[in-house]
Formats: sequence, structure tokens, C-alpha cells
Amino acid sequence: MNRRDFLNSVGGITVLATLPAGVLAQTQTAGANYAKTLILIELKGGNDGLNTVIPYADAQYAALRPRIAIARDQVLQLDAAAGLHPALAPLMASWQAGELAVVRGVGYPRPNLSHFRSIEIWDTASRSNEFLQEGWLTRAFAQNPVPREFAADAVVVGSPELGPFAGKGTRTISLTNTEQFLQQSRLAVPAQLSHNASLNHILRVEHDIVQAAQGLVSQHSFQTAFPQTGFGNAVRAAAQVAASRSGVAALKVSLNGFDTHSNQLGAHAGLLRILAEGLVALKAALVELGRWDSTLVVTYAEFGRRARENNSSGTDHGTASSHFVLGGQVKGGLYGPAPALDQLDGYGNLPFALDFRDIYATVLESWWGVDSQTPLRGKFAPLDILKT
Repeated sequence: MNRRDFLNSVGGITVLATLPAGVLAQTQTAGANYAKTLILIELKGGNDGLNTVIPYADAQYAALRPRIAIARDQVLQLDAAAGLHPALAPLMASWQAGELAVVRGVGYPRPNLSHFRSIEIWDTASRSNEFLQEGWLTRAFAQNPVPREFAADAVVVGSPELGPFAGKGTRTISLTNTEQFLQQSRLAVPAQLSHNASLNHILRVEHDIVQAAQGLVSQHSFQTAFPQTGFGNAVRAAAQVAASRSGVAALKVSLNGFDTHSNQLGAHAGLLRILAEGLVALKAALVELGRWDSTLVVTYAEFGRRARENNSSGTDHGTASSHFVLGGQVKGGLYGPAPALDQLDGYGNLPFALDFRDIYATVLESWWGVDSQTPLRGKFAPLDILKT
């Protein structure tokens, strides 16, 4: 077992090594600008795009959702036809600052409505009829390696699921409980070497992990107040990773609960409020660190919800949805056409307008400056949503 495989096997362990100041700008792989960080926010369960980015001026919206439509006078208007759910009010400052891109109609051809299969498609950037083992970022990092001086290629916060970092070849760290790991790492001591060469290797790797973790022990004292929620704690942990200056190309943070089959109004509002408050805190922390302009935040989910509400005042698994892209280098605005509520398929699902791999191509080509065709196994068009 080598160190890379060992790191992939220790799902609950955090590994962060401190690099000298300024190293993020000095250790770039040729052609890949990993001084720029990517933070993925997974909305687990399938977020209802129609009640997130609301086509309030379309009469069919209220007709399809007589019980769960958001009233027009409550919508936070983005333009004369679309607006945000009122629970997303904390994001309006980023919208007004031109740092929030709202991307509508995101999906893929021949959609699959199984949670497990559809998120697998998103994580691997596969076609709906093919099954791949590696995450799309695993393939990207294989083609354009993250500097070895970085503590890790990627960090997953609050979940053991590696998602886009799955498969062999990435140094991915699952950070499930920061404080618990730090407490354990302080108690850990190097083990005595054994006569077994394989065991000696593992013991040395374990010692390296303990040593590397010291980069996170000196936690940054943020002025930013993080929400007292599970998602807020995950955002705080992600901000600590950024503060450590250890060198990490990408992070993934998850917010669960979006499978709103019943009584959606209250539950969805609560989730969107948690999301918005967490994103605002994340931005504040990154601004505090001087990292807002070098960080791109992207939301994603396995699918959206059906256009018509169900008999339980909820929504069933659907297709196209809306997602957010935030950052200091984002060109804010509405991207993608309004949802075509008059073009639902035979199951009542929306047609997609933008392939989710167009967003991935934006990350790879426009953000990191690398080729996207090999990792995405095809040509996809980056969105014009970044200033640089």
C-alpha cells in the first residue's frame, strides 16, 4: 500500500500539511492554475429549481403548483420574470455586487431519476447509458496533477462520499469531524517499527498523517460568525482548510434533505435559508483570508423536481434545475433560458437547456486553464460567467 492509496482508505481522517507562505503561487503544475480553489456544494436529494429560481411571471408556474408556488409578492426579483425564493435573501448582496451567477435549465440528455444513478452520472460526468469508475475531477487531476507539495488534491467535508474525487489516483481527504480528529492527533505518538516491512510502511504513513495534521491544529481565529447549523459547521471547516494555506485544489461540502416529496414549503424554505446563510459566511471568511477572488463556489445536485406538485404538497424527482456559481471573479447574472413550462415531457418533466458538463468545462478551462475534453470525454462549451 502506498501513501496515496492509504490516504484514500482513511475516510474519517483529516490530512493537512502546512506549506511556507506564498507557496500556493509557486508550486503550480504547468498549465494548471491550482492557486485558484474550487468549492463544490452538493444539494443532496435533488433541489427544486422552480421554487429556488422562480419564474414568477409565467402563469403556468402557479397553475402547476396551486399549493406550493411562492407568491409573486414574496419573490426576490432578479429581473422582470424571474426571482429567488425569499429564504435566499442573504444572497441578494452577492447578486447586487455582480458576484452571483444563476444558471438555469441545467441537466443532461436521457435523464435518470434514481438518486444513486443520477448523482453517479454527475460525479463521473458520464453519459446516462455508460458507467464510469472515476470521478470527473479524478480524471482531471490525473491529466493535470496537483502539485505534490499540496497537502491533498481534494478535501471532502462532512461526508465519506468522495463523489467527483472517487477512483484511484487522487489524494482525497474525508474530513468528517475536525475537532475529533485534532484531539486524536494530539494524543497520537509514532509507533515502534515492526519487523514486517509492509507494516513498517503503514506505520510511517500513519506518522506522516499525524505530522501533516499539525497544519490544521493552529486554527485561524475568524472574525466571521458561522451559522450554528450542520452546514454552517461544514462551511467553517472548509474555511479552516483555506486558512491553513496547506494547498488543496478542490473541496466538497454537502447539504442534505432536498428530497422534498411531501410538505415541501416549510422544509424547502428552511434548507434554502441554511444554504444562503452558509454561503454568506463562506464568502465572508474567504474575503477575510483574501481568498474570495481566487475561489469559485459551485452548487450541484443529482436532479431537480417535477414541475407539477404532487398530492402530498411536495414534488417528485424531476430533471432540469438551477444552480449557483459564486466568487469574486464571477460575472453575475442570469444564464440559461427560463424554464419551458409549456414543453414538459410525457412525465411532466422539464427539458434541459444547459448540460451540467458545460459547467464542469467552465471550471476546467476557464477557471484552472486546462483542457476539459479528455476528463469530460467529449467537447462541452464553457459558460461565459468568469471575468478572467
